Amino acid sequence: MVSEHVKAGDIASARRLFDGMPERSVVSYTTMVDALMKRGSVRDAVELYERCPLHSVAFFTAMISGFVRNELYKDALHVFRKMLSCSVRPNVVTLICVIKACVGAFEFDLAMGVVGLAIKWNLFEKSIEVHNSLITLYLRMGDAAAAHRVFDEMQVRDVVSWTALLDVYAELGDLEGARRVLDAMPERNEVSWGTLIARHEQKGDAAEAVRLYSQMLADSCRPNISCFSSVLSACATLQDLRGGTKIHANALKMGSTSNLFVSSSLIDMYCKCKQCTDAQRIFDSLPQKNIVCWNSLISGYSWNGKMMEADELFKKMPARNAASWNTMISGYAENRRFVDALKSFSAMLASGQIPGEITLSSVLLACANLCSLEMGKMVHAKIVKLGIEDNIFMGTALSDMYAKSGDLDSSKKIFYKMPEKSSITWTAMVQGLAENGFAEESILLFENMMANGISPNEHTFLAILFACSHSGLVEQAIHYFETMQAHGIPPKQKHYTCMVDVLARAGRLTEAEELLMKVPSNFEASAWSALLSACNTYSNKEIGERAAMKLHELEKDNTAGYVLLSNMYASCGKWKDAAEMRILMKGASLKKDGGCSWLQLKGQYHAFFSWEAKHPLSLEIYEILDLVMWELTI
Repeated sequence: MVSEHVKAGDIASARRLFDGMPERSVVSYTTMVDALMKRGSVRDAVELYERCPLHSVAFFTAMISGFVRNELYKDALHVFRKMLSCSVRPNVVTLICVIKACVGAFEFDLAMGVVGLAIKWNLFEKSIEVHNSLITLYLRMGDAAAAHRVFDEMQVRDVVSWTALLDVYAELGDLEGARRVLDAMPERNEVSWGTLIARHEQKGDAAEAVRLYSQMLADSCRPNISCFSSVLSACATLQDLRGGTKIHANALKMGSTSNLFVSSSLIDMYCKCKQCTDAQRIFDSLPQKNIVCWNSLISGYSWNGKMMEADELFKKMPARNAASWNTMISGYAENRRFVDALKSFSAMLASGQIPGEITLSSVLLACANLCSLEMGKMVHAKIVKLGIEDNIFMGTALSDMYAKSGDLDSSKKIFYKMPEKSSITWTAMVQGLAENGFAEESILLFENMMANGISPNEHTFLAILFACSHSGLVEQAIHYFETMQAHGIPPKQKHYTCMVDVLARAGRLTEAEELLMKVPSNFEASAWSALLSACNTYSNKEIGERAAMKLHELEKDNTAGYVLLSNMYASCGKWKDAAEMRILMKGASLKKDGGCSWLQLKGQYHAFFSWEAKHPLSLEIYEILDLVMWELTI
């Protein structure tokens, strides 16, 4: 009766019957433990395990496989050790589960001991499942050759064996080889297709992942949960709303949308496609939500710049993990709300959560943009305490933070101390030197980077053009601009903008305008703004008017064109034209953005905007300002 209730899925009735039994055998305990583990009721299963006075290989195997199913690998290995101490000999199923537990717990030495037991008890040659487990084990140990050797020695192979071999090639990064294995498979299932789809998505080839999904459907394979999650992530990367909605419909047909991992992927996909309303609707429809679902929606709102909605969700979360805090902190940093990023970081530390590399990188970005050297040093101390100072990402972020905060000595010290440097690390240092006015040193470091065989990227060239621009090194800037093509990097709008700035600052206004007119694509407004600013400096009315007109076409609400043109007219003595610009600006209801200043006082950050009254102490501030102004006049 207990067994039949378990088969019917009525675990509650099975448990009532079990509790009412006048006498229980090891079979009774095994049946009940297995059912509870499959339902996820681990605590109840452990309680029965500890109460059971009888032992058998099936009973221990039910516990081990249950722990593995619930990803409690250490507990599974503890039961295995207890099994051996009770002189109960494991069978094939037990060893397969134990090998999976060893892989999950990274206990590879113990796993090799289990392999030795399999050979000793002559289970190695009898079971195809053991061979499949060995392929997975060797693959996770990083020994792809051993995994391939086990596959080659197998006399009989099933679809799991082939899928494991496919995973070997995928793990090595040979996705073409993995595809050849898939094509050679006598039988393919959703796991083999899903493995290849997941690997392409993880390697950044989202388009191929979506194509493989279509081929999988054409092969009459039914996608599983893992497959849906991977292909939806690929659609999110591609921002392919049409493809994503088709996959959503397919998942609905198969009843997979109730799975929380699929739901989280759907939320992420809709947010990346800028459909936050649909993402919120999916989130609200879930009867139960795990922390991944909450984090996906918060991350989606952050990605779309909707930090108010993200903050409201974050406050409502029933539980938070490090990923939750990281989502908020990185969201604030990416949306340039740097003070809020630092406040959230302080709250995270107060909550007892340990920040990871991503969180600390976002905090260092906030410190760099606020030039908050004090907070930056505190974060540096935290990084040293966590033992990740030599990490290439942390080193780069620290060097960048110190450079942007004006502490070049500390920035260079970290840079030269780093055991390994990427092109991003070199670029950050080149840019840091350039921004602090050390153009010649910046150029020297750039040449040193090239001599060390580090290929520059588009950001490196942007940094070196910036250095040339602010030091008046026009010919060198032209040389580096032309060198970009030799490195296979076509100049982008920002590079043209920088070159326009180089020429305009040097008074070569005609060349700057010709460069802008030569390329057919529409330039960003800052390029024309740079030219207009230079026209103001050199009082070139003709080019200035053309630049202002183009700037107005690109950004009609941009006040910079009106202000710069007005200033240029004023510098030329054309006061009537200058006044007309101001009248036009006023008639269009345009207002120049006020300046903003930051102040850090006793660990708190205060933002001040020109003529604003939002600060809680604004009345007292303006009273003191009036007093100072009065003192200055007497």
